[in-house]
Amino acid sequence: MVRSLWTGAAGMNAQQTNVDTISNNLANVNSVGYKAQGVQFKSLLYQDLQSPATTANGDPKPTDSEVGLGVRVNAITNFFNQGPLLANDSETALAIQGKGLFAYHDVNGETYYTRNGDFTWALGNLEGTELVLTNSEGNPILNTEGNEIRVGPNLISSRLQIAKDGGIMYENIETGVPEPLGQTIGLWQFNNFGGMERIGNTAFAVTEASGPALNEATNDDLVKSSIATGYLEGSSVNVATEMVNLIIAQRAYEMNSTSIQTTDQMMQTANQLKR
Repeated sequence: MVRSLWTGAAGMNAQQTNVDTISNNLANVNSVGYKAQGVQFKSLLYQDLQSPATTANGDPKPTDSEVGLGVRVNAITNFFNQGPLLANDSETALAIQGKGLFAYHDVNGETYYTRNGDFTWALGNLEGTELVLTNSEGNPILNTEGNEIRVGPNLISSRLQIAKDGGIMYENIETGVPEPLGQTIGLWQFNNFGGMERIGNTAFAVTEASGPALNEATNDDLVKSSIATGYLEGSSVNVATEMVNLIIAQRAYEMNSTSIQTTDQMMQTANQLKR
């Protein structure tokens, strides 16, 4: 009976992690570029109660008897499926159609990857003659060569445009025709997106499991992504699915709790019989 206490406790711990993950998904239902997560479970070791054998006269005994010792969380998986495209009035609002990810530098110069295309043009120097494309946190976005996207001098941000291939263009004041500035927003892919390390809610870092970043501009084996301007990619969370999963996780938690209560009642009955 003590074994059942630990088995029920293991199930409750696993379902608590499941509820936490689902709650985080629901909390980020409106986060731009957020990718939903899901918990995967793994059965714990089994204990042999009886091994298969034969009797003295050669008759077979029943097959082996094993009892499980519960469950644990095996992995929390990131689902990189495409989110909905949401119209946005900003000219620097970008959404990726395809598997690509944007890249940016943080304050320490580390490179991270994201699907959040909520960008803006910010001043790139103290004189105000240079503009740099940044995300909502002020981190500079990288071009196809892995360098920060900086343009200037003395360009007007309202005349800057971004093409479907990520090319940065500037509208000629005299002709009104956009002219390329020789820089293109970089897009990267990975052999194993699920192996990336989540940094915050919408950013990811490279790991050994994910493999190195693959530049779409220099790798012809990749299916190229496109950029939709005036749109942001919404969260990939499906509220109906998450609510169903939350109910299932809650019921599983309750059943494990009930098994502990039942074991406690059985132990109490056994103690009363002894007296």
